[in-house]
Amino acid sequence: MPSVPPFVRRRSLPAALALPLLLAGCGSGDAPSPDTDLQQATPAAAPADPGSGLVQLLADGQAVFGVFSGDQTRAQGASMVGSTDADFILYSMERPPFDVPRMAEYIAGILDAGGAEALRDHPVVLRTPAIHAEPDEIGGKVASALETPIAGIVFPHVTTAAEAAQSYDLMPGSWPGSADGSLLNILIVEDQEGIANVREIMATPGLSVVFAGPGDLRRAYDGDMEAVENAIQAVLSACLEFDVACGVTAGVADIAERLDQGFRMIIVSDPEAVAVGKEAAGRTD
Repeated sequence: MPSVPPFVRRRSLPAALALPLLLAGCGSGDAPSPDTDLQQATPAAAPADPGSGLVQLLADGQAVFGVFSGDQTRAQGASMVGSTDADFILYSMERPPFDVPRMAEYIAGILDAGGAEALRDHPVVLRTPAIHAEPDEIGGKVASALETPIAGIVFPHVTTAAEAAQSYDLMPGSWPGSADGSLLNILIVEDQEGIANVREIMATPGLSVVFAGPGDLRRAYDGDMEAVENAIQAVLSACLEFDVACGVTAGVADIAERLDQGFRMIIVSDPEAVAVGKEAAGRTD
């Protein structure tokens, strides 16, 4: 059984329940083994609200920028501290294995390199499987993930208002439903059914951010890029109507245009786009 960093029980679940939830569904081949350096180097604590800085930027109307996690290893987590000025890191477990101890290792790498406060500068948000893909398992998976110091959950392929409401129920205390919350509840609309229901999805109270997912929309519309862009703009229009921060992926060539259109959370497709985006957003301090 893999060793577990000591910060995994920092949130509301009782310790007796937290550990079984944490280990449920762990991958077998890629998880760290007991003979790793985990116990030697893992810091004893992490900040209780690593997402507070990210929430504050969004609450202040600022645009924020994220990067993909890269290799899901402790060494990669440590390397992110000195290699990116992004506002957050997207860590994906949308596809199996759903390995929370491995993500905890990645977070421990961030703490190794930067100390407890590093998670406020480099908060991690987790992309889970779609709610409708694992309706009986998603609650336990989200609960186990929230026992680590992540800043939020990203729910992909949201297609209905009922799924949007369930996402909020799975994240008690998230912002802005809780004014003092420091967790983000982030949805991705990236299917034709979701686009058809986008206004009903967006009307759900308490959503933090809703993304348009260009990659999966491209597949949903069989590569029809005019239809894809129309779908992206439909998500943006609904976000603006219901005053929900809107997200999208972008690169150096289009990040300024996406900001001008009104997108406020952007995951960059190349690291150089972070600096370009921050300059375009007036965040050049």
